[in-house]
Amino acid sequence: MRFYLHTRLSARAGSLLVSRDVDTLSYIFYFLAISQSLLGLYLIGQGLQWLGYTRRRLHTDPGFYSPKTAVLCPCKGMEPALERNLVALTEFDYQNYEIFFLIASSTDPAYNVVKRVISSSRAKAHLVLTEKPDGCGEKVNNLRMGIAQLGEGFDVLVFVDSDGRPGKNWLHHMVAPLSDSRIGATSTMRWLIPNRGNLATAMLAAWNAPVVTMLTEKGKNFCWGGGTAIRRSVFDQSGIVDEWRNSVSDDYSMTRALERANRSIVFLPECLVPSFVETDFKGLMEFTNRQILITRVYAEKIWGMAAGAHLLYCLSFLLGIFLTLSDFLATRPSFHLAILTFLPLLLAMIRGALRAAAVSEALPAYRSQIASASWIYVLLPVCVPFLYVANFLSSLITRKTRWRGVTYELISPEQTRILAY
Repeated sequence: MRFYLHTRLSARAGSLLVSRDVDTLSYIFYFLAISQSLLGLYLIGQGLQWLGYTRRRLHTDPGFYSPKTAVLCPCKGMEPALERNLVALTEFDYQNYEIFFLIASSTDPAYNVVKRVISSSRAKAHLVLTEKPDGCGEKVNNLRMGIAQLGEGFDVLVFVDSDGRPGKNWLHHMVAPLSDSRIGATSTMRWLIPNRGNLATAMLAAWNAPVVTMLTEKGKNFCWGGGTAIRRSVFDQSGIVDEWRNSVSDDYSMTRALERANRSIVFLPECLVPSFVETDFKGLMEFTNRQILITRVYAEKIWGMAAGAHLLYCLSFLLGIFLTLSDFLATRPSFHLAILTFLPLLLAMIRGALRAAAVSEALPAYRSQIASASWIYVLLPVCVPFLYVANFLSSLITRKTRWRGVTYELISPEQTRILAY
């Protein structure tokens, strides 16, 4: 009898503990799910504001400001449609510019492509050979040495990447706002369009898409290295070359220098740059891990906030799935748990649709390609946070990264070590 009572009491105590644990998990889940839903609604509001700003910018007359401009394009290695991308840089509807292709070695696979593009360019184009970097990223080294060889004749510097394909009016729209001396720089962002139908390429496009809406009309913007314009005088006064000296990140370092100089950065959604991409899972992880590692080293506060947001999203979803299945299998009501689990995902899909719609208006020439890939921008954002969490964990484990064949160790914003070249 005593044994029977002891067994019954133990079982009852165990069930109470399990019940108490489940109740605790439920409270945690409710808090996370409601927080994620409110955040999702807020971000949809931000997305609508972004769409409105994009539409206003698209109907803004850029004016007639067209100073002498140097377009600087670092090149390294081959990539999809490289020659077509570089040709686009020589076809701007802007009379007063010269383009400088910056490359570290004549043995680089991109060297002959650049030579062909220059030979047929209608704009004045130059090839600038730099050299092997020492204590900084190769792209940064190309930019530093290229600017040193420009001379004093240029009023505006514009930085572009070799994997983008801006339109003919792009340069004029990038430069025109600089007629306002209060503006430190103008910047934009890339929009990745898949060149292949594999999952890794689709995930890369979906992973990059939310970054576009991080830049806003009145927010604290940053310079993107593939599309930034700045007056030469502001560039020199802000000490950007010195900031680049031991850096691997051209854009974050430029942003830091402009922030110290109390100079504003204006985002131009009408200047979004389409970039056609294709990759495999190795390339996907290399690219995304590198971007998050660079963010951790150069913008730790942004890294921390983003890590927390993505981690809570993933935790809320996984906990919701667990509780929903537990209640369903125990024949308890679970519909409300399912709704709270999937509501943040639905809001993420709505944000993706808003984002794709706005970008389609900003890039009318690529509307059909964006529409055909719309499932990537609408459906995949629901699982992209899990990839981001993997990136954040990677950035905690190592500060080493590989970028276009060169292995770096990012010790600090002021110190970079080249491990293999």
